[in-house]
Amino acid sequence: MKAMLCKAYGPPETLVLSDVPSPKPGPGQIVISVKACGVNFPDVLIIENKYQFKPPLPFAPGAEIAGVVKEIGEGVTRVKVGDRVIASVGNGGMQEEVLVDPNRCIPMPDGMDFETGAGLILTYGTSHYALKDRAKLKAGETLVVLGAAGGVGLAAVELGKAMGARVIAAASSQEKVDLTKKHGADDGFVYASGKLTRDQQKEFSDQIKNATGGKGADVLYDPVGGDYAEPAVRAMNWEGRYLVIGFTAGIPSIPLNLTLLKSCDIQGVFWGAFTARDPKRNQEHLAEIMRWTVEGKIKPHISARFPLARAGEAIRMLADRKAQGKVVVTMG
Repeated sequence: MKAMLCKAYGPPETLVLSDVPSPKPGPGQIVISVKACGVNFPDVLIIENKYQFKPPLPFAPGAEIAGVVKEIGEGVTRVKVGDRVIASVGNGGMQEEVLVDPNRCIPMPDGMDFETGAGLILTYGTSHYALKDRAKLKAGETLVVLGAAGGVGLAAVELGKAMGARVIAAASSQEKVDLTKKHGADDGFVYASGKLTRDQQKEFSDQIKNATGGKGADVLYDPVGGDYAEPAVRAMNWEGRYLVIGFTAGIPSIPLNLTLLKSCDIQGVFWGAFTARDPKRNQEHLAEIMRWTVEGKIKPHISARFPLARAGEAIRMLADRKAQGKVVVTMG
């Protein structure tokens, strides 16, 4: 079978399309024929050895897949051969077949295509956990989403609306803001890109305050970090919740006196660890995500599709922060 392998740490251009043996399931394992693999920012980090999980070389990136169960090992009763499933695999998704723990699979709803299925678990799982469990977002509150046109950002926009919040989308271009409004954002604004001066940081903070009627954000969803983090905290509402999702602009330093002045919380969001620590709760979350998808309340926006042979280009699109919504790799 074909696999896009990281044989040495480096940029996406160093990935190598390779022939590898097809996996065989052991007891309690299954093999899935991959139809589509979602691409996420951790894929950028993991191939450069900058991610918290470090699989041994060589490995295929790709943390979420959709496909068909090809073979099952002894003792497996959760799925059967031929089932259409979505799976969270951590890495290994960018290959034609992958060995999976069946407990990491959920059935695909009837009528859902594989590309949509491959774009659900990580982005919507992360955002659902962030908004529902960490921030405890309430109907009527104001949610501000940074990087709102990216995979997790657009998921947060849709989920925030499904939870009854007023959603303000912040992104780096008007085109991206317009996309978020098509997915339910009530309002939005364009912020400056790149390294921010102190004046630009103040302007960014003022943009959040203006968009929230001077009150500030009740909940602020931040997958960007960098120079945007401190001014974002300065624009929190009293007892607001600032969600640390990721660091596409770098890891920030935030003066803790701001949390005192705002009586606000800074909350880390590590969805991967949550799924391992509380799998039952995670299954409840995923069930709600599936239900809202079937009801049409949420739907991944697939902005780009790449065949497996061009998977490096898919990861490069995220590395360059050019993706809008989801990027997927298909197996043909």
